[in-house]
Formats: sequence, C-alpha cells, structure tokens
Amino acid sequence: MTSLPDNTVMPFEIKPLGVRGRIVRLGTVVDDILHKHDYPAPVSALLAEAVALTAMLGASLKFDGKFILQTNSDGPVDLLVADFSSPAGIRGYARFDHGMVTKLAQPTPQALLGKGHLAMTIDQGQGMERYQGIVALGGVTLTEAALGYFQQSEQIPTRLRLAAGALAQRGARPEAWRAGAIMVQHLPRDGGISPQPFHSGDAPEGHEDKVVEDDHWVKARLLLDTVEDHELLDPMLTPEELLYRLYHEDGVTVYPAVTLARHCTCSRDKISDLLKSFSDDDRQAMKTNGIIDVTCEFCSTHYQFAPEEVEPAAQAT
Repeated sequence: MTSLPDNTVMPFEIKPLGVRGRIVRLGTVVDDILHKHDYPAPVSALLAEAVALTAMLGASLKFDGKFILQTNSDGPVDLLVADFSSPAGIRGYARFDHGMVTKLAQPTPQALLGKGHLAMTIDQGQGMERYQGIVALGGVTLTEAALGYFQQSEQIPTRLRLAAGALAQRGARPEAWRAGAIMVQHLPRDGGISPQPFHSGDAPEGHEDKVVEDDHWVKARLLLDTVEDHELLDPMLTPEELLYRLYHEDGVTVYPAVTLARHCTCSRDKISDLLKSFSDDDRQAMKTNGIIDVTCEFCSTHYQFAPEEVEPAAQAT
C-alpha cells in the first residue's frame, strides 16, 4: 500500500471558470515545527495557519528567494514569523506571553493577535529589490488579513480558507498537528471577463452603487466556501479528491505538487559571525558559566561558544 501524499502545495486550475488556485496539506512538517517549542494549543494552531499560508504563497515564487510573513501586534502573540525559502523550505516561530494567553476566556485568533499589522515580503536575494505589502490587524483572523492584502495590493478577486488542528495518535507524541489551506483567484485567460468586480455606474444619487461580479467567479468562491476544516486536515483525503468534490462539474486540472520540508537557515558559522559583530560588553553579558549559549528561535538548536571563539579577528590575533 502506497502512502498518501502529504506536506505538499498543489497548483490547480478550473479553466471553464477562469479560476486558478493552490491547495496546501501539511502533516509531519508543521508537526515538527510546532513540537520544537512548548506552545499552548491556541498558539500552535495560529502558527500552523501562518505556516500553511506562507507555504501557499511562497510556492508561487518563480525564482530563488524567500517569501516572509510576519505579524507585529499588541496581543498575547505579539510576533509570528514564517518564511518559505525556494524551492521548498518552510519554517515558523511564534513569540507569546504565556500569562496573557492563559487569561483569555476565548483564545480566538483575533484575541491572540490583537492590534498591529501583517507584513508579507518577497526577498529576491542579495542586491535585489524587496517587495512588501502591509495590512492592519485588529479584530481579524489571518485569513481576513490576507484577503485584505490581496484586495489592496494585487486587486485580484481571491477566496481563501485556512485550517489547523491536532489529531490524536499513539506513540511518543499524544497528538499530531496538521494544517491545510486552499485558495482560488479569478484570473481568466481569454481577456473577455473582467478579473475584478466592477460597478454598474447606474445607481441614483444618494444610493450605493451595486457591485456586479462575474458569474463564473461567484460560482467558484461559493463552492470554496463549502470546504470544512476537517476536509483540509484529513490525512486520508487527497488534494485531488477534495478538488474533485468541489469542482467536478466544471473539471479541475491539477499540476505537479511541490513537496515541502522543514528547513532552518541557522548554522554554527552564521551564529559565530553574528556574535563577532557584537561589542565586547554585549558578548560579556551573554556569558553563563564562561560559555556563550545561543538557541535558534525557529528550530531550538543550541549552539555553545567559548568567548575566544567569537572574538573579532583583530582581537583574536
């Protein structure tokens, strides 16, 4: 028996509707990211959604680079960072106040994030221009914030669903985290259909103008709205099967999936170079029992250095 595909981003297209999209299914990769830290369940779920969203958007890069998602806010989770390194590396980290999370009667994503902003950055590499879009956070979910980004920055009709949850299992870990995402966008090829909703222009003065949407797009987004969280998380339901459930009437074309892997860019050499850039006083303050101990925030890998190992070259000689 062959294993079902997992940890993938699969592009697809519903040609009769002028719609393209991607579907993300994360299993062991997101579980490994979350279990590198001792996150409360609501924080794990929020970070898992951020990782799924980052994977979906990052996998669209057509060059060697990074897609970085970051939130900064005044909520119990004041920092979320997830980044995708082409062609298929993903990682994520959450900074939170344990006491504030515990005090929440309802730890919804909106309550965890609080007010602030969500930034999405495309980094094309050294010497190349970075592109960034920023949207406000405040009483919204990651899904709503991302849709706000598409509306403001790309002005492409977009529908998006995110889901995360833990499944009970046997073994050393009592639970296995999973995450999923699906997105459709109206990008007709024939040029005969407006890719954006448009106004009729016929409303009388003092009345709101009616927004007219293309019927194909309306159908595509309404069908996407029927997706339930368990369908995005079920390890026994393949992406192809879910897409068939949704769009079999019009036919779905699927393209080769990207297989993701947890990838951290930290290394002993990089940490060493960073420590050498600090002042003597800063390095002295970092010492514990004569050793400088550094832990990567993303993967929790520990690095230890003797003070003389991280002295700048001029001092070392």
